[in-house]
Amino acid sequence: MSIPTSSPASGSTPTSASASSSKVRLGALTALVVGSMVGGGIFSLPQNMAVSADAGAVLIGWAITAVGMLMLAFVFQTLANRKPELDGGVYAYAKAGFGDYMGFGSAWGYWISAWLGNVGYFVLLFSTAGYFFPVFGQGNTPIAIVCSSVLLWSVHFLVLRGIKEAAFINMVTTVAKMVPLFLFIVLCAFAFKYETFSADIWGLRSPKLGSVANQVRNMMLVTVWVFIGIEGASIFSARAEHRTDVGKATVIGFIGVLLLLMLVNILSLGVMTQPELAGLQNPSMAGVLERVVGHWGAILISVGLVISLAGALLSWVLLCAEIIFSAARDHTMPGFLRKENAKKVPANALWLTNGMIQLFLVITMFSKGTYLSLIYLATSMILLPYFWSAAYALLISVRGESYEAASRERRKDMVIAAIAVIYAIWLLYAGGLKYVLLSALLYAPGVLLFAKAKREIGQPVFTHIEKGIFAAVMIGAAIAAFGLYKGFITL
Repeated sequence: MSIPTSSPASGSTPTSASASSSKVRLGALTALVVGSMVGGGIFSLPQNMAVSADAGAVLIGWAITAVGMLMLAFVFQTLANRKPELDGGVYAYAKAGFGDYMGFGSAWGYWISAWLGNVGYFVLLFSTAGYFFPVFGQGNTPIAIVCSSVLLWSVHFLVLRGIKEAAFINMVTTVAKMVPLFLFIVLCAFAFKYETFSADIWGLRSPKLGSVANQVRNMMLVTVWVFIGIEGASIFSARAEHRTDVGKATVIGFIGVLLLLMLVNILSLGVMTQPELAGLQNPSMAGVLERVVGHWGAILISVGLVISLAGALLSWVLLCAEIIFSAARDHTMPGFLRKENAKKVPANALWLTNGMIQLFLVITMFSKGTYLSLIYLATSMILLPYFWSAAYALLISVRGESYEAASRERRKDMVIAAIAVIYAIWLLYAGGLKYVLLSALLYAPGVLLFAKAKREIGQPVFTHIEKGIFAAVMIGAAIAAFGLYKGFITL
């Protein structure tokens, strides 16, 4: 029995009341968005940004990010309201606008990005624990992997108990991890020195940073990484108590997280100089707060990071399973991924996702460098799903679908979607050709699942247009594989 997508009337039967009680409300949806975005990235943000840019470029980069990501948040809000029949967020929009293979590719790329990010969360979590217990090292020692595995499967069985229960726990951890972040902002605001912030505002004394334009470009993937999760509410749209809550949760969550990220980054540049921040170990927020208040500040941030990662892990385990379950429900993924347990949790999708996380946790013991490179690749793989969502919003506004002819609302949404498309293209450019080719290498094997799904319903695997798109993916994958073999492309 599928969960209904609308709330029952006030005079509902016991059955409909039970269905309503399993719905996710606005507060939980907003916490899911915030919890997905505020994971480990914010705790490493001062150092990550300082490696690429100084204060002036950081301000420009955040301005671009604020506009681009806000437009993307509005895109998800618009699509949730204009296309309420589409469940599954980034996957469903790509499929509705550009065909089954684009929909599959969006789900596949998002899924890979999400579970690779979870591997990163586990390693960062136990790397932080290594601050207190050296046996955990950098988060990839045998004992760290064993503990990560225990935590992974504990979260797995928690999620199997029910989506609503897991979403509630995520909301609690989201509130808890805000405390050290707000304390960091308050303390650093008092310690902020403008002369430190403006000492080399354009990075002229650090030639390795390059021009201001290069600094802005180089910081873009970092800003994308910390905002991944903005689409979280749209992915759970089928489970929302009210469809309008999906758009509200997306915009509320985005604005709150944007302010949080900018304050953490900018205030840090007024406490320590760019070279000092670039030289910090992660989580670099700990080093900044230690400069302000002493050693207890580093301990506070480390504890906050542990709470934050625990909540983010829960959010992303939910999101990973939900995206391929949604794709399987309408036969874009194979049928075995549609199975739900008695608690309406996509069990097989969850097992497949966490199985891949477990495999890569083991790999990190033997190939740390490759793992770190794949984390950057995971960031770039989210760009195409974002692009297709923005492009679909632009498409329906141009066509006038669900709009009154020549309405002001239609023109406004068209402008918003166009800006979001331009921003998505800019992000692909900022990521570079290398990551486009390496992404193709990861997209290519997914065709096996796509072909299986198509054969299950007796349809041809590709349309004529999709054959050309798949050929382009295979060419990109072949170039990437050859480049890795010859050494002119490196992970």
